[in-house]
Amino acid sequence: MATMRDVARHAGVSAKTVSRVVNNDRYVSAHVRERVERAIDELQYVPNMLAVSFRAGRDAAIGVAVPGVADPFFASIIDAVEREASKRDAAVILTSVGWEPSHEQRSLEAVLKRQVSGMIICPVGRDMSYLRPWQKRTPLVFVDREPGRLTADAVVQDDVGGGRDGTRHLISHGHRSIAFMGDDTVTGLLRHKGWQQALDEAGLPQGHVHIGALDIPTLTAALRKALDAPDPPSAVFSSNARCTIAVISALQALRRKDIGLIGFGDFPTAAALRPAITVVHQDGDEMGRFAADRLFARLDEPNRRLRRRTILPVSLVTRTSCALPGEKVRAGH
Repeated sequence: MATMRDVARHAGVSAKTVSRVVNNDRYVSAHVRERVERAIDELQYVPNMLAVSFRAGRDAAIGVAVPGVADPFFASIIDAVEREASKRDAAVILTSVGWEPSHEQRSLEAVLKRQVSGMIICPVGRDMSYLRPWQKRTPLVFVDREPGRLTADAVVQDDVGGGRDGTRHLISHGHRSIAFMGDDTVTGLLRHKGWQQALDEAGLPQGHVHIGALDIPTLTAALRKALDAPDPPSAVFSSNARCTIAVISALQALRRKDIGLIGFGDFPTAAALRPAITVVHQDGDEMGRFAADRLFARLDEPNRRLRRRTILPVSLVTRTSCALPGEKVRAGH
């Protein structure tokens, strides 16, 4: 691991100048700043800005990064982490990185440069290798999806199994043409794989697939195209709660009340809608608690052997949205 003195030597400046650049001191010329920043990049230097540690018995903070704090699933993860952190008298520094990978690195490193002893991250981008220098001194635990191009602790759910079970449930109601709608995230593609497996088992076609943007106009156009096809779907499998809400709006715009629907991920109004939406339930509370426990275990015993990857089960919450037209069903079937 490079030190500040290594950077200073590489850039041909004093360690004090490196410190000024790291702390964004305005009294550093642009030319000198550029030399120092280039040296930092070439040496993969990570500023030692962790002023406290758990083992020192003083106040500490951990970071939490999720795509969006308003999403019910991520909100439940955050709540669980904060509960576990409070037991340790640790503060939580929260950042919302959005859904665009281009914003992610800047957001994560802004937190890592602060007073954090470890960090829990839900990754958006596919390449997290830029975190390797940070990982050498800051424990990282990933939730919801595994980090690409980085070996680290990860707590995920059974995305393939959930996609398979949800699609099987639609098939059990008699649906024979089932569309898939989702994004191209790691989790979305794994759920699509489960959808494929269930259709293959039943000998059914994999005809209607939308993997991409999840805004209402895009999904409305995709649904209109599928429903106008020679073999239109009688049901839709949605890969996440954002997608499910958009699909509901799209079906309303198309004035279609005869399409079955199941979504991966619950949301607050799902049970109140008519029909109530059947979902594959992700337990964000359990995931957040498990991730916090793993992070604190790493902090308490850095050399302890721990399993790197943990897959938590998902469950089916059956309501009434999967029925074929004319089929009478009750929630729980």
